[in-house]
Amino acid sequence: MEDRYEISDPRLLKVVAHPLRSRLLGLLRTDGPATASELGRKVGESSGSTSYHLRELFKHGFIEEDPDRRDARERRWRARHRYTSWNSRELYGTAEGREAVRVLRLRQADHLARAIEEFDEGEWAPEWVEAAGMSDHVHELPPAALAEFAARAEELLTELAARHAGEPEARQVYIWVGGFPRKREEEA
Repeated sequence: MEDRYEISDPRLLKVVAHPLRSRLLGLLRTDGPATASELGRKVGESSGSTSYHLRELFKHGFIEEDPDRRDARERRWRARHRYTSWNSRELYGTAEGREAVRVLRLRQADHLARAIEEFDEGEWAPEWVEAAGMSDHVHELPPAALAEFAARAEELLTELAARHAGEPEARQVYIWVGGFPRKREEEA
């Protein structure tokens, strides 16, 4: 699997901004290869609907057929990339790009809300309960410092994932890193 799919065309970003497509792509990334029927059961959709959206993701390079796990009756799909990324500054040049970025950010926030709702402390060991959670911070930073923070957070996560790969107590962990400027009171 490739690391990331860098998108510079807002039309491509709109393909994955569709709520069902982003959910299907997310499931292929986290749970591995699956058929349209398997994914349909997970998301409560018909296999016809999931099949259509999987073909759209395939057509635009987000997923591919899984050559390792063929099903004689139905295609198995897998994600081609671990992440989808884009340059917001580049895409903000058009109304279509701004809308696609906005929609995807809202999808990310929805995914965060779903992860929080699904986390039940009673189902996890105390170490996980203590480690899991969120924090929010407000600091005054220039754009370059916020960009540096995001880059260093990604470097640290990559290092930690490599260092702890294969540990028996390791689990997939949702991690969000975000930062947005806040208007000053006189600008509001």
